[in-house]
Amino acid sequence: MLEIGKEQKVGRVPMNAHRYKSKLQAQQQRIHPKDLSWRFWAALPLYPYGKRQTLCREIIEDTIWTFEQLQGILYTIAPIRMTVIKLETGGLFVYAPVAPTAECVRMINELVAEHGDIKYIILPTSSGLEHKIFVGPFARCFPQAQVFVAPNQWSFPFNLPLSWLGFPQKRTQELPEDASLAPFANEFEYAVLDIDLGRGSFAEVAVLHKRSRTLLVTDSILSVPEEPPAIAQLDPYPLLFHARDNAGEAIEDNQANRRKGWQRISLFAIYFRPSAVEMINLGQAFRDALKAPDRSKKAYFGLFPFRWQENWQKSFNALRFNGRPFVAPILQTLIFPQAPTQVLNWADKIATWDFQQIISCHFDSPIQATGRQFRQAFAFLEKKPAISEDLPEEDLQFIKELEAGLMRWGIATPPKEF
Repeated sequence: MLEIGKEQKVGRVPMNAHRYKSKLQAQQQRIHPKDLSWRFWAALPLYPYGKRQTLCREIIEDTIWTFEQLQGILYTIAPIRMTVIKLETGGLFVYAPVAPTAECVRMINELVAEHGDIKYIILPTSSGLEHKIFVGPFARCFPQAQVFVAPNQWSFPFNLPLSWLGFPQKRTQELPEDASLAPFANEFEYAVLDIDLGRGSFAEVAVLHKRSRTLLVTDSILSVPEEPPAIAQLDPYPLLFHARDNAGEAIEDNQANRRKGWQRISLFAIYFRPSAVEMINLGQAFRDALKAPDRSKKAYFGLFPFRWQENWQKSFNALRFNGRPFVAPILQTLIFPQAPTQVLNWADKIATWDFQQIISCHFDSPIQATGRQFRQAFAFLEKKPAISEDLPEEDLQFIKELEAGLMRWGIATPPKEF
């Protein structure tokens, strides 16, 4: 049986922390700015916009690789992750593509040269624009690959054909409802969650790679690491920006500040407006900006409208769950309660699969977890004690206010009873 390495790897060489950092620095020095260019960034203008660096990690030797980039708003960054798996019959299987920059494509082609062409590209979501936006451009870089998409794809403000959205017309098809009919069924199992939200759907395809006992998910499950991920440390400025307590504090690069910035960023990304942060009014923010040591464009001209309370660390610690997976609060509150029976049936099916690690498209990966731990993360839908209920009620307040507002406007509907 394949063994999952405990050490982080780049390429195929296990490395200690010092050598790993040195290799990353060497990679950065060799990169030409054009290699990082993502020219379609205006279609979804998220940081870092038209410049995206890629980090490749080998999860299981000669079998599974992840390709990570960053995305975010106002320096609130989080990893977005593509997973590549070697097929037993030769060739590669790609789950949730990222931006196909020249750097990223070159890394993929190194795998292609050794393991064969990309045979299958999977878009495992119908609602995640941050995933959908990359699939067409990525597929055009690998014209021999078949493209499979989650059911009920939709676009806003008009539903357009997939070919109009950049998907290769002759090579794109919806995943078969029966997973045994997929051309990769001998090596993979999958289960589709497809929730009708009235104005679109939320679909996610969880995929099991049987041989490595690895579960691939998109947005449904995540785990937040205590330390900033390696991809976020290639350019630590966003971490250091959010490590400050006020606009007058200078940027200082050290590991403690990187950790502090990452943990605060995680609170923003998970809760949008965590209870431990106070938003100061714009008048005060502009006055503070005049005193800021850095008023450059990079520093948003000195604007820093946040004031963190001393208990912010407690809120972050509540997210950790000792590394166990959990469902993001936005899904717990707005999406999954719309179809609790359907979600639990999906989770029950996945819980019967034999896996020992989860690779999610965001935050930490791989997550060491079993089917039982995966299923436990959905217990909030049964109104039973669950890991998720350890999340502080005050941190969930903004999302609950958002839910109430959406229901008043008729955009959202009340949760369904289980």
